[in-house]
Amino acid sequence: MDERDDLSRVLSGLVGLARRKQVQYDSVDAWWPAFRAARREWLQPIDQALIGGVTADRAGYAFAAGYQAALRSLDSGLPEDRICCLSVTEEGGGHPRAVKATFTPIAGTRAYSLSGRKKWATLSSAGGVALAVASMGTDAEGRNQLRVARVDLGSPGVKVVPMPPTSFIPEIQHCRLEFDDVRVEADQFLDGDGYTRYVRPFRTVEDTHVGAGIMGYLLNVAFRHEWPRDIREGLLHLIVGLRALAMADPSAPATHIALEGLFHARDDVMKRIEPLWQTAATDERERWQRDAGIAAIAGNVRARRTEAAWERLG
Repeated sequence: MDERDDLSRVLSGLVGLARRKQVQYDSVDAWWPAFRAARREWLQPIDQALIGGVTADRAGYAFAAGYQAALRSLDSGLPEDRICCLSVTEEGGGHPRAVKATFTPIAGTRAYSLSGRKKWATLSSAGGVALAVASMGTDAEGRNQLRVARVDLGSPGVKVVPMPPTSFIPEIQHCRLEFDDVRVEADQFLDGDGYTRYVRPFRTVEDTHVGAGIMGYLLNVAFRHEWPRDIREGLLHLIVGLRALAMADPSAPATHIALEGLFHARDDVMKRIEPLWQTAATDERERWQRDAGIAAIAGNVRARRTEAAWERLG
């Protein structure tokens, strides 16, 4: 099957699902098995994000689908039956120099002990597996040497502490993770440098996959409420663009610039959609009005990334 056939199949599948009766989910626990079933026949993480979005009954679960897909784009070895999270941010933020959590060798073994405190671990309240980022020490210039390991959140020494709900998509909970001498075996580590290979590109990977999930959800709404064809075409245009960029190098400057251009086009489509929300049920409309801010998350970070990308292109 070539790329054209893949795209045709994906778009046909999205439109078919968008025309089905919408199933309502009252919790992450109810949404998760439905998403797992829906994504089963789609191999590409970006396609799983799109299918998760178009079957979601709200932006929160579309976000969750995109987030789970982004993690599996980053690490294909994550378990398919577990909700996963990336755990980077600490009290001082998410920059490499702010990471104080440590992996310390355990004498006489190939294992390490993980200790530290993390914040904003998305969906970690469901247990599952964390991609935990911690320091192996510093190099000759004093820079943190980060690694990433898969850590089961049910392991001895792990404490999961719920944080207050956010003002948008409150269904998607974030937690503090406390690691106290958690044993990490050698085979739990991901290959390569934790920052350059995983943490740094994840912002682009997450933007692309979560963006696709949200566009999938809006395509669902557009079909259910029979919004004008040009709106549906605009959403499909964005979906095709995001899907293509999801398969590109997330560190390439051209990827960053093209993604920013797609997000400008997305903002235009969302402005045209605003008055059409009056055709939706009150609860769905109010929920979207509450959650629409998800599109603006990390906008300043993306703007700086785009400026840097233009500079790299000269």
